[in-house]
Order: sequence, then C-alpha cells, then structure tokens
Amino acid sequence: MIRAITTFGGVGLLRPAPGTWGSAAAALVALGLARAGLAPLVPLGALLATLLGLWAVPRATLGAADPDPSEIVIDEVAGQWLALSFTLLPLWWLGVDPLAAWPGVVVPFLLFRLFDIWKPGPVGRADRRGDAAGVMLDDLWAGLFAGLGSVALAALSHGLMAGWPG
Repeated sequence: MIRAITTFGGVGLLRPAPGTWGSAAAALVALGLARAGLAPLVPLGALLATLLGLWAVPRATLGAADPDPSEIVIDEVAGQWLALSFTLLPLWWLGVDPLAAWPGVVVPFLLFRLFDIWKPGPVGRADRRGDAAGVMLDDLWAGLFAGLGSVALAALSHGLMAGWPG
C-alpha cells in the first residue's frame, strides 16, 4: 500500500525522469476531472495526496540512505494538483472547457516542473530539510508558486496584453 501511494500506482517507476512522469500523470487525472465537471475535486485531491504523502513517505524511506528516492512521486502529484487548482477551478466556475483554454493546463504544468527542478527560495529550503516532510513541502511550495505564476501570466495575457494592438 505504501509503495502504491508513494509511486502513484507505479508511475514513479517509469524512467527517465520519474518526477516528470508523476507530474504528467497528475495533470492528466486533473484534466479528466475538470472535463467531467469535477474540477473542485482537484484541490481536494491535492489535500488528500499531501496527507497520504505525509503518512506514506516516512514509512517508505525509513532506514533508507536516500531520504527522497526518485520513485517517490506522490509529492509531485500533490504539488501539480495544487498548481492546477489555480486555473482549473476558475475555468470550471466560468464553464470553460479546459481543452479550449489549454494554457490553463500547460502553463501550471511547466511552471511546476520549473520550480520543482530550479528550487528557488522556500522550495530549496524545504528540499534541503532532508526528511519526509521536506519531500512533500518542496513540491507544495513549487505548486503554490506555479499556481500563482499561472494566474499572473493569465492576468497579463487577458488583461494588459489583450488591449495591445496586434
């Protein structure tokens, strides 16, 4: 059960780049939920993935030399769902098909991967904790930054740039 949770049903065992595979699988699940009219389940899923991760990751890494093995991707799932919540919920509220507004899925995905790899500020500090909580926290910070960045980019695109001559 612990391995199924931490690898998101085995997705974390895919190579190369299991974190990207985990993020992509999470994005596809979120997109499916949003297309089915169930976008409010995405932030609930982020919360559930976080709670499950905080329970399962310490058990999966107990006694391991590496506190953050690459096959653990439940942290990417939680962070990706957090990032996508910032765009999928407003699209759902407005009744917009997320495929019609595809940047609302692609931008949070890309920004999340950028912040998860680059690890700026609090993302890096959480990662350097070297414990199970840090495994989860760095991706939650990355998800928060990706979500906020997506909203900022959407505001620029639909606000400031919408009035520019083109």
